[in-house]
Amino acid sequence: MGAGKTTIGRQLASALSMNFEDSDQEIQRRTGVDIPTIFEFEGEAGFRKRERAVIDELTQMAGVVLATGGGVVLDDQNRRNLASRGSVVYLYCSPEQQFQRTSRDKNRPLLHTEDPLGRLKELMAERDPLYRKTADLVVSTEKRSANAVVREVKDRLFEDQV
Repeated sequence: MGAGKTTIGRQLASALSMNFEDSDQEIQRRTGVDIPTIFEFEGEAGFRKRERAVIDELTQMAGVVLATGGGVVLDDQNRRNLASRGSVVYLYCSPEQQFQRTSRDKNRPLLHTEDPLGRLKELMAERDPLYRKTADLVVSTEKRSANAVVREVKDRLFEDQV
């Protein structure tokens, strides 16, 4: 959350002349409502069920850069689909940096709490090992421009092809 998945994904897709897909945006397009509304009416479990179906479909597409929601790795099937159908890049940034980037964003239902920074730390503790297990590359976005991150991802993804 707040690592730059959508921004960097969009720029990376452009740099690679590929299509860009965002699983959260696709869920919103299909439902006609924003993610906080889905959480309100269906809870996190309902959202994750929708997310699993969308990830299954989007990971079967060729020639795309896919940005996923931050919790996508919580589901075993999502991790298997992502890892077996493409290259997975984990964009890492610390909970403190995430907090700075998301503190004014009202579309983060998991952060609607008394202690959003504490919640980000809890989420990181739960998700970081799963991200690292699933990822082909780990790239820090900590205090870096999107352009610098895109260059690094591109270089590292294709370094064996030079």
